[in-house]
Formats: sequence, C-alpha cells, structure tokens
Amino acid sequence: MSNDTNTSAATPHNSTFSMMKRIMHSYLRQHVGMLLLAVLFMVVAAAMTASIAKLLQPIMDDVLSAGNTAKIVPFAFIVMCVFIVRGISTYVHTILMNRISQSVVAQVQKDLFAHFLHLDLGFFHANPSGQLISRVVSDVSVMRIAVADIFTNAGKGVFTLIFLVVVMFSQDVKLSIAAFTVFPLLAWFVAYLGKRLRHISRNLQGGMADLSDKLSQIFQGIRQVQAYGMESQEEEHTSAAIDRVRKLNVKSVQVGNLSTPVNEILVGIIFFGIITYGGYQVRDGMMSAGELISFLGAFIMAYEPMKKLAKLNNIMQTGLGAGERVFEMLDTVPAIVGPENGKVWEQGHKPDVVFDDVSFAYETGEDERALSGVSFTAKPGTVTALVGASGSGKTTIINLIPRFYDCIGGAVRVGGIDMKDIDLAFLRQNIALVSQDITIFDDTIGANIGYGLKGASQEDIEKAAQAAAAHDFIMQMPEGYNTRVGEDGMKLSGGQRQRISIARAILRDAPILLLDEATSALDNESEKLVQDALKALEKGRTTLVIAHRLSTVQDADHIIVLNKGKIAEQGSHDALMAHDGIYAKMYTVGLQGA
Repeated sequence: MSNDTNTSAATPHNSTFSMMKRIMHSYLRQHVGMLLLAVLFMVVAAAMTASIAKLLQPIMDDVLSAGNTAKIVPFAFIVMCVFIVRGISTYVHTILMNRISQSVVAQVQKDLFAHFLHLDLGFFHANPSGQLISRVVSDVSVMRIAVADIFTNAGKGVFTLIFLVVVMFSQDVKLSIAAFTVFPLLAWFVAYLGKRLRHISRNLQGGMADLSDKLSQIFQGIRQVQAYGMESQEEEHTSAAIDRVRKLNVKSVQVGNLSTPVNEILVGIIFFGIITYGGYQVRDGMMSAGELISFLGAFIMAYEPMKKLAKLNNIMQTGLGAGERVFEMLDTVPAIVGPENGKVWEQGHKPDVVFDDVSFAYETGEDERALSGVSFTAKPGTVTALVGASGSGKTTIINLIPRFYDCIGGAVRVGGIDMKDIDLAFLRQNIALVSQDITIFDDTIGANIGYGLKGASQEDIEKAAQAAAAHDFIMQMPEGYNTRVGEDGMKLSGGQRQRISIARAILRDAPILLLDEATSALDNESEKLVQDALKALEKGRTTLVIAHRLSTVQDADHIIVLNKGKIAEQGSHDALMAHDGIYAKMYTVGLQGA
C-alpha cells in the first residue's frame, strides 16, 4: 500500500531465548523484588524435596535395619517438618509467580490494545476486526496459560532436579553418571518436539483468528444472511473453519504427548540398570540397602520434574507460537505518526484547509489514483461542498483532513501549517466528523453523544441533542438518555443513529467540521431541523460537506465538482449553473449521482 496505509512489522527474532529475553526485559523488571522472593521459596521447596530422598538412607540403615526404635519418632518428626516446610514454600512461590505471570500477560494485552489504537486507518482496512480481536483475546490467552505455567513450575522443577542430582551423586558417582547418559538424547527429542509444537501453535492461532473473523462477519451481517437464505452456505464455511481448528488441536495434542512414551521407555531402561547394578553392589557390600533406596528415591523424585520440564517446554513453545503473533503486531510500525514537538495554532484561531496539488492512491503502485492534482481552499466561516459521482474522491478528501492517510504528492495545510508538522492529537481534537459510516457503541444514548467530548456534562449532552433534533425521540425511549442502544445502535432507526452522530459532532464544538453525507438517512422533516442546527453550527467554522441532496449544497459558499479524482469544476452555485457543465447537469437531475 502507499505510505498512507503501509504498515510494516519488524522482523521478529523467533528463537526461544530472544522471545523470553524480550518478555523479561520489557515486562519482568518491575517485578524483580517479588520474583527474587518467589525464587527463594522455590529453592526452599526444592531443598525439602531433596531432603526427603536423603533421609531415606538413615531411616533405612540407622532406624529400620538397625532396629533402633528410639530414633523412629525423631526421624518421623523431621520428615513431617520437611513436608510442612515444603508445602508452605510451594504455596507461597506458586502464588507469587502466578501473580507476576498474570501481571506480565495483562500488561502485554494492554500494550497490544493501546498499540492498535494508535495504528493508522490503512492497517485496519488490511486486517479484519475478527483477526485483531483474536490477537488481543485468543493469542494472549494462550500466552497467559504458558507464562503462568512456566513461571510457576519451571524454576521449582530446575532447582528440585539440581538438588536431587546432588543427592544421587553423593550416593554413587558411577551410578549417577550411568543414569544420566540418556539425558542428551531426551533433551534433543524435547527440543525437536518444541519446534514442531511452536509451528503448530502459530497455525492454530491463525485458524482461531480466521474463525473469529468469520463469525464476526456473519453476526454483523445476519440480516443479509437470513434475507438471502445463505444459512446453509455459511454453516458449511464455518464448519470447515471449525474442522481446521479441531485438526490442529488434535495434532498439537499428538505431538505434545509424544514425550510421554519416550520418557517412560528411557526411564524404564535406566531403572532396570540401576536396580541390577545396585542390587549386586548391595550384595557385595559396596553399598548399603539404605543408600540404594535413597538413590532410587532421588531418581524417582527427579523423574517427576524431568517430565514436568519436558511438558513445560511444550507449553512454552505453544505459548511462544502465540507470542510471535502478538509481538508481530506490537512491532507493526504505524504509517501515520505525529511529529515530535508538533506545531499547534493559538486557541481561538479559525484554521483554513488548503489542498495544494494533492495526489493520493490507496495502493502502492496504483495506476489510477484516488486523487490527482487536487487544489482548493476551504476558508473559515464558509461551507465547501464536495459533489461528484461515486468513487470520484469526495470521501478521500474528507479522510485526508484528520490525517487518516498521508497524501503521496502535494501538501495539505491546516491553519497555514503543513499537516505533517501539526501535533496529531491536537489536529484531531480540532475536527468534528460525521461520517456516512456511523458508529454507535453498545452503551447509553447519553454516553454515545458524550463520546464527542471527554467530561461533557448532562446539560451539554442534552443541548447538543436538541440542536441535532434528537432530544424528542430520545425522551420517548424507555430510559431516555440512559437507554442502551445495542451493538452498533441496532435498537435505533437509521435517522436516529445519524442524529446521535450529529449531536456528537455538535458537542465537540471543533473549528473544523467534516460532514460526509450527514443527512442522507433523514426524512424531510428531520433533515430541515438538522440543517437549521448545522447552519448555526457552521458559523465561524471551516466546514466541508458531502451530500446527495440539493438542499445540502445549494447554499454552500463554494462547490467543488470531482470527477475521477480530479477537480472538474469549482465555484459558487450560481457560477457553476451559468457555466452549464457537469454540476449543472447533476443539479438538473437532483444531484442523484453525487
């Protein structure tokens, strides 16, 4: 796409190390104190587990085999204390690590959503809403599970394994070395499964995103689906998407659980060797029965964290597969970025809007441009009407003024300042937009109108509604301004939705007013009321308006006639009628092609 819509993502470093390093560097630093405390309790819990294995040897040799009944109660008490300390330590480090992991993933989710809000309009045109929702909800949820499991269990598993290995080597070095000969093979196999799982996870999250997007489109267009009898076709398409997700889930389980039989087989072989070798050592007096039992106990206990670590690697790779998709979005660079120390105009200044030889194309390399060589000036206190056939560039002009896109040639200046040099937030704060694509949120009517101005009072909201000829129908609603209107205002008529949108713009009271077919959904009576309100609102403002109806443009101060992205004619209504060109012909037929 052109520079107005082109968004690029930095090439992600997809190694496990680099992904974990990024999470730790960006999100863990603020939790260092709690993390160190959790690690301390992990070490204590791991040491207690190893102590249990170590205590088996004196219990067996010094108490049971020696028949020393005086030591039974003391040793039993020691073992009980070890279990108590391990239980408390495990609980504390689990709670602490879970709190850290949930905070980390919640921050990732907040950062992702905040990043989406600051991306350019072209990004949202290129990425369906269902896909983006899946990144914020589904992908991050997979990350949440993975990070929680890893933070909670990985450290404890590693420390436990280290302490138990120390116990095993303290009993018999040769036997310990023999027992761990298969570890390199097991580690390689676990790493291989992890790579496959990460690839499957990425495909699975992509499938979930496709399904989410498909469902979103169907639910939003349910009237068309039912009106055209497309239920069976949509059911077939959605079933195919669901089956793809099912197959990927099954494949993920199959690959992820391959480590279990391999672990069991290898450990079984090792166990056979330990018992055989150790049995002969005990027979020959080279090792006591207690030492062998202690070694076996340590090995059995070490096997559990080994299995958990293998499973955790699978979970981690699944989470990192989702994490790649999340960080890919976080690394997306917005095409529209406000300048550092952007310029602003003085409060109370009435800015004009100047298009100076502006050219624009939605796609990079497009031969046919949406705008080509467009030049005009919209002065403060005047109404500039844009007319022309569908696709002539009217809406594109409106979209360039709030800098939803950047032109590829020429310049747009607002208040005498090149748009690219103006502080972006300041620019948009000074623009009120009523679009043909009306957005009504699933909230109350009052909240929808108040969306135009942060902190607006109820009195201000009602005044704006009255000016937009919306107050009367609002008061007839079940709860007046507190009536919830449903998703996309489904409980309102088209005209009601448009009047709420106009009230929102009136409330904003911005010096630049953009009306994109603002009265196209109103009946004649409502349109007259709204037109009267808009005329009052337009005084002293720089207004650009698009409309199909004669009443919207015939009183405009300046009319621009667009044809295939170029200005065909411009001037006052009387001048254009006298010219007897495109505008005169359109006016004669009631501007129906506008």
